[in-house]
Amino acid sequence: MNLLGKNLPELLSMKSYPKQIFYSGNLKLLDAVKISIVGARKTSKYARLLTHELAFKLSQAGVCVVSGGAIGVDAIAHKSAGASNTIAVLPCGIDIKYPSINKNLLSDIQDNGLLLSQFDEGFRATPWSFVLRNELVVALGEVLIVAEAELGSGSMRSVEFAKKMGKEIFVFPHRLGESNATNILLKEGNATAIYDIDEFVSRFAVYKTDEVQSDSFLEFCRNFPTYDEVLKKYPNRIFEAELNGEVEVINGKVVLKV
Repeated sequence: MNLLGKNLPELLSMKSYPKQIFYSGNLKLLDAVKISIVGARKTSKYARLLTHELAFKLSQAGVCVVSGGAIGVDAIAHKSAGASNTIAVLPCGIDIKYPSINKNLLSDIQDNGLLLSQFDEGFRATPWSFVLRNELVVALGEVLIVAEAELGSGSMRSVEFAKKMGKEIFVFPHRLGESNATNILLKEGNATAIYDIDEFVSRFAVYKTDEVQSDSFLEFCRNFPTYDEVLKKYPNRIFEAELNGEVEVINGKVVLKV
């Protein structure tokens, strides 16, 4: 555990600058172009797929993805960006891998990316520490993306912080009756819909847009190919994807889980 020794101008927009920020990992990520992604813990397949595509392409374009290390949208954003290009902000001490289901993910980020926390070692997450965690996540990013959210959720507290900080808020367009909170944000003019992910990424890209490559493996799997078809085309990637939980095999067909 190390105490961050430099002031970050992006945190001046917070209600009060954190008295302490502990870190473990690569501090160079703090100097990168950063975008915050938050959302529901229980996500629809639609939100999972779009979050994956967006975080992956942002990372490929040289943009660091910031999120809160939780299950659902947070974990997808971290995984898709890649551990070496993501920052996870914790609601607990930096020595505690919370939630435990994300222990391996957070350890990977600690080894290759960056973990941040405002709390001393041994501190266990509480309702109010989640709020402080959310504020720090929002402050670090140039803009806030809410992938999916319902009214009264923690993601909507993040939206409140973004409004106070004067940060742009972006959401995915959802069907009526789904992700009600983001739909209301759109209706009231408090957020902008991402209709074209490539166009959105190009706005923040460090590298030229034409240098950004899509994940051809996942694109191929979207069409529900047979396991044998995937094995023939991507013999190495399919085993990795199964281990990472990106895909599963159902009745001989490869199905995306992200």
